[in-house]
Amino acid sequence: MTTAALPVDARLLPSPALRRFAWSVLAYFIAVILWGTLVRATGSGAGCGNHWPLCNGTVLQHSASVNTLIEFTHRITSGLSLFFVVGLLAWTVAGTVRGHLARVFVVASVAFTLVEAILGALLVKLGYTAQSQSPMRPAFLALHLTNTLLLLAALTLTAHFLSRQKGYLRSSVRLVAPFGAVVGVIVVLIVGVTGSLAALGDTLFPATSLGSALAQDFSATSSWLVRWRWTHPAIAFMASIFLIWLLVRAAQRTTHWDNRGLSALVLLLLAGVYALGLLDVMLLAPLWVQVAHLLGADTLWAALVVLTARLTLQPRDAS
Repeated sequence: MTTAALPVDARLLPSPALRRFAWSVLAYFIAVILWGTLVRATGSGAGCGNHWPLCNGTVLQHSASVNTLIEFTHRITSGLSLFFVVGLLAWTVAGTVRGHLARVFVVASVAFTLVEAILGALLVKLGYTAQSQSPMRPAFLALHLTNTLLLLAALTLTAHFLSRQKGYLRSSVRLVAPFGAVVGVIVVLIVGVTGSLAALGDTLFPATSLGSALAQDFSATSSWLVRWRWTHPAIAFMASIFLIWLLVRAAQRTTHWDNRGLSALVLLLLAGVYALGLLDVMLLAPLWVQVAHLLGADTLWAALVVLTARLTLQPRDAS
């Protein structure tokens, strides 16, 4: 079959290599975020001193401590992520047609990556790392985590729209009942922020037993980070209501896609995240549970973003 005989959509689709690269960049960013959890949980944020982007004022580290190696590795992998996302931008612009929605989200990905670097630099330069209990640290951490989740959402949508065979142009999609889905996504975003603050409280004020942890939660002398840990599971419970509503809607509404498989994945990830959260509390937040919990949460976030995009940004010819 000649190129002229191919359907128009087939000729406009991005290459399989570009689609694979987009999903690989997303996976890489999640890995970088997980390493960032290792930095925070081990108190290695000050491993390079207050120098940025250099580590302890140099490029190469000689006889470095474990904390320095952990933080320096995080900086290298974070720096590489900027090159990957800029490469994704260039390839997406070159490999897609004008009006492709992936172009919008890859530009947003680059912007969020730059903001991520700025916020990371500020955390280091202002000393909001390691065991710092500055009242400004939670605010910067919340802002940092919010930007991180928005970055993951932008990368996820870039890969999703590159993978679509219909409904990938701004002119070829219709907006369908977005309010409830958007509210659900915002609530999940808040869950992520409160979770990061709860994790910071566990790092700065570790408990020796489950009983002492509960006592800390209700002690008037405890830091507000500890006394407000209950907000994370409470808001997570409210978020589950929105997620269940979204899943029911996905199962009932007729869309261009069969969302049953993706809905089942979201439900499975939701159950896994809740189980890991409970395990995190019972075992007093060991590192491996924190990493597994965050991996599940990031994967759930990406799956939820794709499901929301399927429900709210549908091809115009979808029934």
